[in-house]
Amino acid sequence: MLRVFAERSRMPWRLAIAGAIAVTALTGSGVLIALGPPDRTGALSVILGLAALGAGIVAVGNRGDLGVSAGFVVTVLAAALLGIASAVAAALIVELTASVVGRTKWRIVVFANLTPAVAASAVFPAVLIHALVDKPQNSLTFYVAVAVAEVLTLVLSFVCASGMHRLVLPERKQFGIRDFARFAPSSALSILVTVAGVGITFKLGDAGIAFALAAVFAFSYMVYLLEQSRHRAQQYASLSWGVLAGLMRSLDIRDQRAARHSAAVARFARDIAAQVGMSPQECELAHTAGLLHDIGRFALSDRVAERGRTLTAEDWAAIQRHPELGADMLRDLGSYGPVAEIVLAHHERIDGRGYPSGLTGDEIPEIAKIISVSEVYDTLTASDTYRTRMSSFEALRELRRVSGSQLDGRYVEVLAGLLSGEGVDYRHADLASFDSELDIERRIREAAGA
Repeated sequence: MLRVFAERSRMPWRLAIAGAIAVTALTGSGVLIALGPPDRTGALSVILGLAALGAGIVAVGNRGDLGVSAGFVVTVLAAALLGIASAVAAALIVELTASVVGRTKWRIVVFANLTPAVAASAVFPAVLIHALVDKPQNSLTFYVAVAVAEVLTLVLSFVCASGMHRLVLPERKQFGIRDFARFAPSSALSILVTVAGVGITFKLGDAGIAFALAAVFAFSYMVYLLEQSRHRAQQYASLSWGVLAGLMRSLDIRDQRAARHSAAVARFARDIAAQVGMSPQECELAHTAGLLHDIGRFALSDRVAERGRTLTAEDWAAIQRHPELGADMLRDLGSYGPVAEIVLAHHERIDGRGYPSGLTGDEIPEIAKIISVSEVYDTLTASDTYRTRMSSFEALRELRRVSGSQLDGRYVEVLAGLLSGEGVDYRHADLASFDSELDIERRIREAAGA
């Protein structure tokens, strides 16, 4: 029947069903309000009304999965302490305020927001609490009733919101069990805050609950600031890594071994760092430094990258500047630690004959020593290198020959141990992928989490 009505009125059938549900829910809420006992009135009604207004404003800014749902707390407090009508009024104020401030489309407001808020978050807890306990009272039974009602309300609200969302906005990403689980910690905190609010009201009166709600809003605002900070961190990480990845791809166009070589060095460096017992943060640092160790080559002239060309002394002097150029590009990549210092030192030698600073032994950062071993090994074994390709065995023999002078012998032996248990694809990293090793989406998520 609803489909027929929708077709005749030229209304999408999903919207017609959602409208029928909304009308039924709101009408049923009105009947319950009319038949139920009158609500308490007074200062508490004013306090919760103002709190609902504030909750609607806070709800627009705080869309994350942290903190307390101020709107839920206010609505359930109204349901527990005042009654159905007050709970419905609180829910309406919260949702309408949020919709006006957030400029939400009308069909989302009416069908996807108001209906679950009024029917599930307001009427249901009020009816359930009243069914479990005759009237509000300072007793363990009443607190348990409020907590039980809140848990069931959260489940029902999620089901209602998810269902209406599927009807009204089928083209958008839908809510699932994972989303419910993700919000479980903040929901549990909201429940505790609401039960505490009930106790505060009985113990300290209206002034006490007003102060407690002010604290809730202050906390919600701090969570909002945290969410904003996380969002900015994501934007910064996305921009930073987007630029760096773009530079590496541009370098790869000029020197077609650059991206693959960087991915291989990153993989070897991470595995060596893990094998010697470095922390996960240090392993990630080694991996990142491996990816970016040659980024300074982007600033070199095209003639330096050309194969088959005899390099002049001037060319070699320019090549030896690439660690400094790369370090200068990476100075502000603070979220990954001292990447710049590692990139700066990755061509230093144990005997002090490296560049650009002529560091020796312990003066060289440990991860820079790991990068050096990884880079030399990949250069010797890769098919796209400038020199005759060596086997893994031959390359390790060469690495051992220069141990103690050019390379740190400890990391050479660690690499040898890693290679002994791996196949050809690992030992000769011809298929190493820069994009796979970069995994830019993971890095952006981690930057936001940090």
